[in-house]
Amino acid sequence: MTTVDNPTGTAASGKATAAVRDSVKTVIAASMVGTAIEFYDFYAYGTAAANYFPTVFFSDTTNPTVALLLSLVTFAVAFIARPVGSLIFGHFGDRLGRKKTLVVSLMTMGVATFLIGCLPSYEQVGLLAVVILCLCRFVQGIGLGGEWSGAALVATENAPENKRALYGSFPELGAPIGFFLSNGTFFLLEAFNDSEAMMSWGWRVPFLLSAVLVVVGLVVRVHMEETPIFRMAQERNEVVKAPVVEVFRKSWVQVLQATFLVAVTYTLFYTLATWSLAWGTKPVGQGGGGLGFTNQEYLLMLMVAVCVFALFIVLSCVYADRIGRRRVLTFSSVALVVFAVAFPYLLMGEGKRDFVAVMVFLCVGFALMGTAFGPIGAFLPELFDANVRYTGSGIGYNLAAIVGAAFVPTIATWLAANWGVQSVGLYLGVMAVCCLIAVVTCRETKDVDFTK
Repeated sequence: MTTVDNPTGTAASGKATAAVRDSVKTVIAASMVGTAIEFYDFYAYGTAAANYFPTVFFSDTTNPTVALLLSLVTFAVAFIARPVGSLIFGHFGDRLGRKKTLVVSLMTMGVATFLIGCLPSYEQVGLLAVVILCLCRFVQGIGLGGEWSGAALVATENAPENKRALYGSFPELGAPIGFFLSNGTFFLLEAFNDSEAMMSWGWRVPFLLSAVLVVVGLVVRVHMEETPIFRMAQERNEVVKAPVVEVFRKSWVQVLQATFLVAVTYTLFYTLATWSLAWGTKPVGQGGGGLGFTNQEYLLMLMVAVCVFALFIVLSCVYADRIGRRRVLTFSSVALVVFAVAFPYLLMGEGKRDFVAVMVFLCVGFALMGTAFGPIGAFLPELFDANVRYTGSGIGYNLAAIVGAAFVPTIATWLAANWGVQSVGLYLGVMAVCCLIAVVTCRETKDVDFTK
């Protein structure tokens, strides 16, 4: 890739465009692979935490609901670590470049995920097993904290001006891909193994297989070029020494907006994917809704619904490039409020096994998830200047992980057990209203000069 000599940006724009045409496949792969691994890792953990970890790591707890809640609390550990990771990797991403930082973040989360699959159980080493699990989960969160924002920048900083949202969909599409791979792995394992085998060793396989995805991701990222816009910032001597300080000095409002723009997508995703899995498959006495589905049946329904998720990511990004990010996200926020009021009525009836009602819940939910999540890949980076874009978008995205996702399965399980499934809908509705407020207070960024 050539360097930038024209401070006005005219030549740089042409060179950036040429770079996109020359390396579009690499851009897609490099930006998509990390998010795919992120959601693969996180959903593999969510599935294991809902179905296996209560027995594997909390077998001394006499109350099954308490065991499930404790297991889901460990799920939150990585989300708490993610803002720390965004501070660390955001600093180096804005100082040294997107490429080097993304390689290190991928290795960090990959090693931690693999080690989770190697852990001893509570029966073998007692409380130490839980401590090591939480430690691995924390390190995984550190690595993930630098992943999404860097991947989004690789995509959008290589994009033509009128297709930033479409290019921003590349890392977003990693979410349904990772989700599908994780679900597919558990589905196949459960199809060929009984529950005793899954508790003994089967739950480990998805974590160990993540090493394959990490190796593929590293190969792609080592061979990619630095983004043309970061190279332009280097040529203009616009790289700042302390991106974190600069972000909170000039762009703290945008950090708050970014946090609540993304938070509802996390709440929705883990309501659909983690909480509803436990609700649909576990009896009432174990923290579920007693709907009567087997794990295999529910995983298969989720795999079908996630295809809807992928489709609506692309559609929402196409429209975000045409009519603007704010209009698309305003629609999704309002629609989510309506969905939050309606969906509890689809998940009632102990032992009913109502496949149609649950598929409507999952497909409509994931359609709205795709609509709300797709434009974020462009919208968040566009809120920040190029020299602090990695840090700013990363902090906002990962604070949203705490606000919107860290305790969602735990809170939703507790709410449903004590106040009924309607309270879970109310929880989602509140998060959707917060997102709507954030959208309304944001400026439209579709035509912003992304080189500055």
